[in-house]
Amino acid sequence: MELAAQAGPIPAPAVAAPRPAPSSALSPSKARGRLEKHLKLLGILWILISLMRLVPGILLFFFKSLFAGFMPGPARWFFLPIAGFIGALLMATSLAGVAAGIGLLERRTWARVLAIVLGIIYIIHFPFGTALGVYTLWVLMPNECEQEYRRMAQA
Repeated sequence: MELAAQAGPIPAPAVAAPRPAPSSALSPSKARGRLEKHLKLLGILWILISLMRLVPGILLFFFKSLFAGFMPGPARWFFLPIAGFIGALLMATSLAGVAAGIGLLERRTWARVLAIVLGIIYIIHFPFGTALGVYTLWVLMPNECEQEYRRMAQA
């Protein structure tokens, strides 16, 4: 007891200053580099995959009676309107995808929003649509990318 009283108070152990948590946000220069690196590829992929989806849409919409010729009577009447609707839906989303791809290549302001909406829709189309949808969201969704895309579109 006497020894502790003579030595004085025990110094507290040295504690390192807490480090700030790494932010998940991209710096403006990183966002610009990320967009410049991936925007051209993203636009080309949107055009290619949308053109691939346009072919079955055209076949279903315009040649549905050819496919229905091999079906018995009641199935044919069920198939024709559904095939026409699915073909029209495929053509509409494909043409919107081509527009989004061209818009991304030309850095139009509306193309980012259109590509994000279509990317969410395309996620359910496994495997290529899923890959394109996830890639689109990864490139275009961060807030810093939105600000940088607007700067690039206005330039």
